[in-house]
Amino acid sequence: MSNDTEIEDTKINMASFDIRHMTSDQLGALGVSHIAYVKAVVVNGEAGFAIHAADGTPMALAGDRATAMAAIVQHEMMPLSVH
Repeated sequence: MSNDTEIEDTKINMASFDIRHMTSDQLGALGVSHIAYVKAVVVNGEAGFAIHAADGTPMALAGDRATAMAAIVQHEMMPLSVH
């Protein structure tokens, strides 16, 4: 099988794509490698910002929001804030 055929096999037909028919695993994996969330936290009595993958997996801690956002962008992901 050629690479072109493999790529075609993995594409989603957006005309027939319906998020309501995704499995919970598919929904949980949506955006995992593209989106990271930043959340204010307190760790050992110190305020900081936790960075989590879209599925909730902890990735890192930063001392301030700007550093957390910059780290996400540096890894070619889109940062989003969680309130």
